[in-house]
Amino acid sequence: MTDTASKLTRKRRHLRVPVLPDEEQQIKRNAAAAGRSVAAYLRNVGLGYEVRGILDNRRVEELARINGDLGRLGGLLKLWLTNDTRTEAFGEATIRALLSKIEDTQDKMHAVMRAVIIPRAER
Repeated sequence: MTDTASKLTRKRRHLRVPVLPDEEQQIKRNAAAAGRSVAAYLRNVGLGYEVRGILDNRRVEELARINGDLGRLGGLLKLWLTNDTRTEAFGEATIRALLSKIEDTQDKMHAVMRAVIIPRAER
């Protein structure tokens, strides 16, 4: 921590903001969803920072998992296209099923991406 930052923490001031009970509960829920304390959440909102929730991180992890699935499926398709001996038993039905699985996985990935990119208010 720099000297400037340590001086700021020692001179920190507290603000009192009256809220209704239902507003208090909503603020607490929002702070929990963002993975922050109420004070940190309100400070970030009050200073104009975008508050990113921990749900965003979970969706990014889900995207990484889906991407891995696509990579594995693509690897199987590549083996078949290169006439690898391990894929001699693959028939047209198997390849069509693989292509369908790739398309389904891409659809899942797009759904997760839309959920991350499009704000909740616009959904």
